[in-house]
Amino acid sequence: MLLANKNAIVHGGAGAIGSAVARAFAREGAAVYLTGRTQSKLDAVAARIRDEGGSVETAQLDAMDEHAVADHADHVAKEAGSIDIVLNAVGIMHVQGTPFAELALDDFLHPINAYTRAQFVTAKAAARHMTRQGSGVILSLSTPGSKLPGPGFLGFGVTCAAIEATSRLLAGELGGSGVRVVCLRPDAVPQAIEAGSYSREVFEPIAARAGVPLSDMVAGAAGNTLLKRLPTLDDVAEAAVFAASDRAAAMTGTVLNLTCGSLVD
Repeated sequence: MLLANKNAIVHGGAGAIGSAVARAFAREGAAVYLTGRTQSKLDAVAARIRDEGGSVETAQLDAMDEHAVADHADHVAKEAGSIDIVLNAVGIMHVQGTPFAELALDDFLHPINAYTRAQFVTAKAAARHMTRQGSGVILSLSTPGSKLPGPGFLGFGVTCAAIEATSRLLAGELGGSGVRVVCLRPDAVPQAIEAGSYSREVFEPIAARAGVPLSDMVAGAAGNTLLKRLPTLDDVAEAAVFAASDRAAAMTGTVLNLTCGSLVD
């Protein structure tokens, strides 16, 4: 098992990507600590992990609440003895598809403020313990919007660029303490959209503005990748497992391209 004897916190653990990664962490031997805003959803993910033989605890909290996140990290570190992995997989509803000329300032700033706050808060809470123990892995999520130009996703594109920049800068700041920082960059995940994740609410107005069904828009995006498909939840989860494991011990300050070739580095 790649993550045996590791303790992993997954913020946004009830979401499509967060839950997929949490299950993969547990299958690879990690004790998983899920957080999210809706207890019933956390309970459903936790039940599935337990049914698969994994170790899991849940905590209802808002990843933007600095004190709640710090208190939770303190609890995990005290109970488990260490925090070895933290993933911020929090999804925050935001506006996409609105042209710049029609975009409100608040809609532009909302994802930037919300996502970077959540990233800062969750990383800082875990890093306090990781730096003391001399090891740990901080994982974040981005999208190709960080690099691709195009209309309708200005605020979220800036957000993703900021997440990736934060990941690189944290790697430089924390590397001397033995802490690695890696960002995962998948493209849209059709399974997440089909499962009713918030991404469906984000993409539906874009498809409507283009005058096509959402399914056709997603299929078109898949056809434009080098692999002629979009990433699966398993693709993202398995990459997260590898990045968090000791097999990636020399990996830090980088972005893992999981876009199936919609973006080429």
